[in-house]
Amino acid sequence: MSDWPLDHKLGYESHLENSFMKRVLGIILGGGAGTRLYPLTKLRAKPAVPLAGKYRLIDIPISNCINSGVLKIYVLTQFNSASLNRHISRTYNLSGFTDGFVEVLAAQQTKENPDWFQGTADAVRQYLWLFEEWDIDEYLILSGDHLYRMDYGLFVQHHRETNADITISVVPVEEEKASAFGLMKIDHTGRIISFSEKPQGEALKQMAVDTTILGLEPEEAKKKPYIASMGIYVFKKRVLEKLLKENPQHTDFGKEVIPEAAAQNYRLQAYLFKGYWEDIGTIKAFYEANLALTKQPQPPFSFYDEKAPIYTRSRYLPPSKLLNATITESIISDGCILKECRIHHSVLGVRTRIEHGCVIEDSLIMGADYYESAEERQKRLESGGIPVGIGANSTIRRAIIDKNARIGQNVIITNKERVEESNREDEGFYIRNGIVVVIKNAVIPDNTVI
Repeated sequence: MSDWPLDHKLGYESHLENSFMKRVLGIILGGGAGTRLYPLTKLRAKPAVPLAGKYRLIDIPISNCINSGVLKIYVLTQFNSASLNRHISRTYNLSGFTDGFVEVLAAQQTKENPDWFQGTADAVRQYLWLFEEWDIDEYLILSGDHLYRMDYGLFVQHHRETNADITISVVPVEEEKASAFGLMKIDHTGRIISFSEKPQGEALKQMAVDTTILGLEPEEAKKKPYIASMGIYVFKKRVLEKLLKENPQHTDFGKEVIPEAAAQNYRLQAYLFKGYWEDIGTIKAFYEANLALTKQPQPPFSFYDEKAPIYTRSRYLPPSKLLNATITESIISDGCILKECRIHHSVLGVRTRIEHGCVIEDSLIMGADYYESAEERQKRLESGGIPVGIGANSTIRRAIIDKNARIGQNVIITNKERVEESNREDEGFYIRNGIVVVIKNAVIPDNTVI
């Protein structure tokens, strides 16, 4: 067993009232073009991708910050940030009650920095002039595409108690997943003594450790012999500023800044996170994480925690209307209208409309940004058009239907040929990891078979 404090429990109530969290500045990295989540990122920034029917990815780290007492929050992004800006401005207005704020900082060209963000560290460096003005002690660096609930107060407290220059939140992982993460070795106090970003082959095997040092039981440690970075960091203010200024060629935290800090003998500390955590930066991971929310009796991640709620925009939508519909193991968001259909193991987003005779299974339907009136829908049908929603007698299995999609009548979306990858953007859809993704605003004609 280790000598360093590992066990922790969620303690949000205490940190909301603790003033020491006021000296922490939260920086959420919105990521690049979001190619791994394309086509969901075709018209929006990665943090703005809808999640669990009514939320967006950015709601997770922002809610964790608010619940932990971190109320000064910047979100850095550079691609398709219009919808992200709109969501944040309509949702997180903290100024009326505190000195807190949530603000989007998009990439911009200046004389000193003529280029866009070149990586995670470069994004922070380009706005360092703004961050330095705050009278704080630590920078909390977060990712915008993870699903988890965490009390950052305990994270920061551990950072201060160990007098670390940098603290990295870590989880134990299996060998098959390890090469996708930054991996580390630690001593018995939790100090990081070696760090390698996404190693492969022999370099990967060299990073295997006995993870009983984290407090894992021997059987679990055998299954998870690697210590992986969650991409969540706490930096002492002066340390981050020094590292970024002295090494302007370093553009990424995991690949360059963290290894450089370790080489210069900065004190790097690991902090074990024991809760549910999922990197949902790929279509497959995103799809599986959403559908996992429907599991019974207890999903791996729950939105039903009163002590640490996940916040999002208040839409004031009417309750969902179910007209002779059969619903099993599914999540139905606000404002849906479902007519004589069967829904199984699926997540339906706000304003979803499904007509009679439809079968929806193992699917994520993101819903719509607006309603069409009965008159508008009737006129569209009479003119040969297709209303927003899922048309009558259509079948959808193992698919993601993005917002405002118009699916015609008698459409079959089941990937019957089991295609793994396909780009059919001109037809309104992609196939990623065998999952059909109908793009936002797409129109799928009557009788189409995918």
